Amino acid sequence: MLNATAFMEEIDVLVKQGHDYIDAVVVYCKNKNIEVETAATLVKMCAKLKANIESEAEFLNLIPKQAKLPI
Repeated sequence: MLNATAFMEEIDVLVKQGHDYIDAVVVYCKNKNIEVETAATLVKMCAKLKANIESEAEFLNLIPKQAKLPI
């Protein structure tokens, strides 16, 4: 089993190849023959990856949009 940092690096490689973050996690799970629920524990440990997936899910209207502070 990978640690959260190595998992994030592998997901970043898939994203650079043209996948969205959500799709990259699913493709990774399919390639490594693991359950998506198992990958969810790694996503929870990596704040940056979790934020990217949450932002993508909001954009796709999969979850309600959260109020954000202006930058």
